[in-house]
Parts: sequence; structure tokens; C-alpha cells
Amino acid sequence: MTPIGTIYTPLMAALELRHLRYLLAVAEHGNFTRAAEELHISQPTLSQQVKQLERTLGVQLLDRTGRAVRLTDAGAVYTDHARRALRDLAAAERAVHDVRDLSRGHLRLAVTPTFTAYLVGPLTAELHARHPGLTLTVREMTQDRVEAALLADDLDVGIAFAGPHLPGIAATPLFTETLTLVRAAGHTPAPADPLPLGALRDERLALLNTDFATRTHIDAYFADHRVTPRVTVEADSLQALTEIVRRTDLATVLPDAITHDHPHLVPVPLTPPLPTRTVTLLRRDGAYHSAACHAFARLAHDLVRSRGYAPPR
Repeated sequence: MTPIGTIYTPLMAALELRHLRYLLAVAEHGNFTRAAEELHISQPTLSQQVKQLERTLGVQLLDRTGRAVRLTDAGAVYTDHARRALRDLAAAERAVHDVRDLSRGHLRLAVTPTFTAYLVGPLTAELHARHPGLTLTVREMTQDRVEAALLADDLDVGIAFAGPHLPGIAATPLFTETLTLVRAAGHTPAPADPLPLGALRDERLALLNTDFATRTHIDAYFADHRVTPRVTVEADSLQALTEIVRRTDLATVLPDAITHDHPHLVPVPLTPPLPTRTVTLLRRDGAYHSAACHAFARLAHDLVRSRGYAPPR
């Protein structure tokens, strides 16, 4: 009987990683010219390499007869495996270079937008203080994109809110986030007691725009209590919003943790209070997690405790 290894050796020798990357680029763009531009090679070279892959496999992977290049049934199956293979190889490369003493390494982090205002800075400072050899990439994106990027192995860890989550995402509760009314310090004295929600009918507000999940959360709260707020300004960034509130008599609704690092802003509790949200660390379930990823998770839990954030409920 022929040993199994000898069956695959000629095929594996004939294929190189570039063949897989070339095929995936054509499949993504549906066009050889655009794929070649992305890969920085000539279109004839790309076409030749894909044909070589098809000859090696003995099957047609692309349907070139239409206006757009499409995968054949065999091509769809093959590209699915090719994506997984490249993802696993990238993880293997990171594992090889992962140093357990964290003298070097890299972490890919993504957060949903509100966390850039009060959490990313302290986390980055603490990571640099504990592990100066680590490098960090931080991206801001919506929660659905964070989870998709984790599943595609484009990220190591995300910070977002508790579920429901996509299959394959593991969520670890981190702390409880509380939203509150926020005003500029000195404009009006902070009330001794929580402000009745009905009093906001005469309050002019500056809020995040409706692209933010936080705004959806706020709107649902107002709707549940049959209050129509006077929204006079909408902003698409936390920095713009905090500057507007700081320099005007407008109020806003933001996580109360933001006021911890912005002494010019003061929280004003409401009654009934705004619903809380559970903040979570997101990772790909069952995937390889680097030493940097594990260290970051420990650091994040330590930091939220030291800053007095409410524990997850």
C-alpha cells in the first residue's frame, strides 16, 4: 500500500501560498484586472498562475464566460478551505514568534466607538507600562464588524457589549457601563438628588447620531418613558460631543465613566435611571490566543477594578 504522505507530496510541492492568495483575490473582486492591481502584479501573470493552479488540481475553479469572473462549484469549495488554511498559517506564524516573557509581540484590538473616549487610553498606557516590548494596533468599529473581524482572524480581541453574539465568538464579562446625563461643570449646579426624567422636556441635548448603538440605547429609554427630548445637535464623534457640551449649556447622555477623565464634565443621575450595559471582552472561541492576548485580558480586568467600574451583573 502506498503511504498516505506520498499521495499528496507532488501536489503540495507544485502549489505555493501565492496560488491561494491569487485565487482568493480574483474571487473577491470577480475580475482579474482589479485583483492584479491589488496584488501589484500584471494581469497576464495572475491569469497564468491561476491556470497553473487549476492544472495542478485537475479541476476548473473559475467560470470566465460571463462579464464577471465567478467561482465554479469546485472553486467555491476550494476557496473556503484556502481561506481557512491561510488563516491557520497566519496564526501558526504568530505562535512561532510569540515570546512567553512578552519582551516582544503584537496585539490587534478593536473597540466599539464610545470606548475610545474613556477606556482605550488607560488600557494602552497600562499595557505599555507593563509590557513595553509589545506593539498594539487599535481599530474602532461597530460591534458586528468587530465580531466578523474576529472570526476572520483579523483581530485578537475586541471590546463591545454583551450578546447576542455570532456563533464562534466567546464573550467574557468585564464591567457594567452606566449611562447618565452629562453637563459642563459650572453651567448649572448638580442637583443633590437624581433629576426626574420629565425635567428633560425643557433641556436642550447634544447626542451621538443614530449610527451609534449608544444612541439607539438612549432613544429606546426615552421612548419607553414617553419622553421626546429636544435634540438640537447630533455629532458623529465622542470628541466633538464632549467639546460641544463643555463650551455650551447643552447637556448630553454618555457613559458616566467618561466624566472620570474629563473634569470639565459632571454626571447628573436621572430617575428612572438609564438601563445599564455589560461590557465584554470578545475573542474567537477555540482559536489560538497569543501570550499578548492573555496578558491584555488580565490587564483589562485589573484596570476596570482599579478604576472602580461596576462589576458585571
